[in-house]
Amino acid sequence: MIKILANDGIDAVGKRLLEEAGFTVETQNIPQEQLPEALKNFDAITVRSATKVRKELIDACPNLRLIGRGGVGMDNIDVDYAREKGLAVVNTPAASSPSVAELVFAHLFTGIRFLHDSNRKMPVEGGTKFNALKKAYGSGIELKGKKIGIIGFGRIGRETAKIALGLGMEVLAYDLYDVPATLQLNLAGGVNVDVPVTKVEFNELITESDFISLHIPFLDKPILGKHEFERMKSGVGIVNCSRGGTIDEQALLEALDNGTVGFAGLDVFDNEPTPRQEILTHSKVSLTPHIGAATNEAQERIGVELASLIIDFFKK
Repeated sequence: MIKILANDGIDAVGKRLLEEAGFTVETQNIPQEQLPEALKNFDAITVRSATKVRKELIDACPNLRLIGRGGVGMDNIDVDYAREKGLAVVNTPAASSPSVAELVFAHLFTGIRFLHDSNRKMPVEGGTKFNALKKAYGSGIELKGKKIGIIGFGRIGRETAKIALGLGMEVLAYDLYDVPATLQLNLAGGVNVDVPVTKVEFNELITESDFISLHIPFLDKPILGKHEFERMKSGVGIVNCSRGGTIDEQALLEALDNGTVGFAGLDVFDNEPTPRQEILTHSKVSLTPHIGAATNEAQERIGVELASLIIDFFKK
């Protein structure tokens, strides 16, 4: 019988599909340091972002036949090495896209209306300094008519663009690969409308965007650092719901302090699960604890898609 370790969990629907197909699914989390021994009893492992499947673990478990990633990026898996060793590596790139894109705009709406800071201060100062707070937070702006630069125009980047276009924003898209000239918006009543997207070079996106959203994997160094912040519009809003390490956090803090960056919305951090205190307490930073794909709908889609991929592999 095929045994699967869902070490970072799997939606109940996905688990049921696997069990109905005749597989055994274990969902109890095994600490990273215990995996080399424990995984010898399993044919496959599924992970999200917490568990790492590196070369050493792969070498320690020659019985493994498949690694599944519930989500988009696979930077916590040594994918090429695993495939060289004959393992199948699968992920679910489309399932979480709408949820991540909506979180981007949760941070954007929070930033432009100061919700993150007013939610901190209202319980403490709302009774005695209500009018002062009203004045302090009374200079918000609208998203409509503004330019949003999207770095990385894959599935999540495109979902983010669709929401932006629906709000009347102009989308500036940068990607190493093709960027479509238009995106199709599905309106109420079954009406489909093609809305234009502007493909730009990286330098143009940096200098022209009112807001910037990142949708790229972790690279060998941050894509946004001191040099990039210095060339941005004053007061730009930055949102990162992709990967920690894609922004130089020290440079971001300096840009927030000098006003170059008006606010930042962060779902990912350099030192997860212990982000630096200066980020956590900064008055211009909206925070979430890496929950981009953590909606009930996304987790069900991820579970179903991951189960289908696993079943297809082993049944073949």
